[in-house]
Amino acid sequence: MMYNVGIYARYSTEMQSEASIEDQVRVCDRLIQGREWQSIQVYSDQGMSGSTHLRPGYQNLLEDARKGRFEIIVAESLDRISRDQEHIAGFHKIMQFLGIQVFTVSEGLISELHIGLKGTMSALFLKDLADKTRRGLEGRVRQGRSGGGKAYGYRVLKGDERGGREIIQEQAETVNRIFSEFVIGMSPNQIAHGLNNDQVPGPSGGLWRDTTIRGHIKRGTGILNNELYIGKLVWNRQRYVKNPATGKRVSRRNGIDSEVIHDVPHLKIIDDALWQSVKARQRAIWKATESDVNPDKTPPYWTQRRATHILSKRTFCDHCGGSIISVGKDYLACSNARKLKTCSQNKSIRRPDLENVVIDLLKHRLMQPAAVSEFITEYNNEIKNQRSTVTKERAKQEKYLRDIELKLSGLYDAIADGLRGAGLQSKIDAMETEKAELISVLESAAPATVSLHPALADLYKEKIGKLANVLKDPKICDPAKLLIRELITRVDITYNGTHWDISIKGEISALVSLAQNAKSPPKGGLNHYALASSAKVVAGVGFEPTTFRL
Repeated sequence: MMYNVGIYARYSTEMQSEASIEDQVRVCDRLIQGREWQSIQVYSDQGMSGSTHLRPGYQNLLEDARKGRFEIIVAESLDRISRDQEHIAGFHKIMQFLGIQVFTVSEGLISELHIGLKGTMSALFLKDLADKTRRGLEGRVRQGRSGGGKAYGYRVLKGDERGGREIIQEQAETVNRIFSEFVIGMSPNQIAHGLNNDQVPGPSGGLWRDTTIRGHIKRGTGILNNELYIGKLVWNRQRYVKNPATGKRVSRRNGIDSEVIHDVPHLKIIDDALWQSVKARQRAIWKATESDVNPDKTPPYWTQRRATHILSKRTFCDHCGGSIISVGKDYLACSNARKLKTCSQNKSIRRPDLENVVIDLLKHRLMQPAAVSEFITEYNNEIKNQRSTVTKERAKQEKYLRDIELKLSGLYDAIADGLRGAGLQSKIDAMETEKAELISVLESAAPATVSLHPALADLYKEKIGKLANVLKDPKICDPAKLLIRELITRVDITYNGTHWDISIKGEISALVSLAQNAKSPPKGGLNHYALASSAKVVAGVGFEPTTFRL
């Protein structure tokens, strides 16, 4: 029987070689040759780290695997697929569920043993690489060179002086202007407006924002907090860690004992008196103490700022796509309209009113019984089809195993009767190896059980109602806020002259997880079914749009 094969190849940013993809595909083709396999497609990612699963080629591979386009996946080695222990274990589980075998040139048929050992080795490799990179960067900083990143007012040198910096005089004048205007009483917002009106390009070439100027005094970010302007190169003030739930990097403030400071007087732009005047005004405005600005140890994770409202960083202007921000104690408005003056939707909306509408939509518009029933039917049909494919493939493998066992039994009988031959033992060894591989695959490819409660919509409404009631108690409302935030992907709002149009979108996996009974949680494959419901609902399969206005 001829099996379809998908080939996956990847090179990471440190390799910087497009030829690596061709090399990997070539060795994979050699593995395929001489077997009853045929390559149908190559999936590749160029210049992407194996520590993330957010890779286009990898995601296309998963999508085609779910569609049953191939029965085997081949890669040069397991770390080409992923270097993250959690991701590679999840990938292996998905392939087992789909009845797809994973082969690599280096390891052969991949089993749970490979997942454990190679996953651990890859994780250690990434940690070792990070440590060596940080050690190299620290050495550069102690030589007065750039440790990464760009700073407004400077250009990074290349060639023999690679990593060094020099002052850009025009930008240095802008830095002096920002510091001087802040000291005489102008706010970062007023300074940004003045720079934009004078058509001074921002650090990224676009418009200036007040946050670019203000930054974060405790983290040392922003124009007003960059100590490079007084001739001090500061490195390792903060570090970045990856959020395992979102795959995004988030910053963490390091303690003052972790900082590396090197004097670079030739890069000084601001005089000390002006710098101290700015620091004094910052402390007066934001009531920041010395211990806040320079903590003697890393602040605990739970003391760092988190979202304080249900819709924080979830709400956007449907007119321009900009973020919706706080413009008062209880009001929200478009950031582009209020700060950059680039959006005409300048009207604000009360936060409590918007949150009440969103919770009402979660209760009454999302997970409507008819739509949920259709979703469950389609989902279960898809699972049934996948299970049928796995069952058929398993039956073929079991038959093939019986054939091998019969052949081996005949060979054993022949040897017992005195038959000898030069190639007989090697043939038996090859068949024994194939038999062991088949047994391993059959033992590990048990069909998964998927359970969706038939009363999913009713359970969801009941639990959302309880969460909404909990929000009224300030002592215990924080956990409820976190749960509700997980249900919401995005809220788009726009004012149409007489009313607000409000659209809320959510992921079906989070909605189902909330609704499911604890004894029968959802298993496998829900994430690629996106449910969006809204006050202008963008519907998924089986979900009809409705309209809501405030």
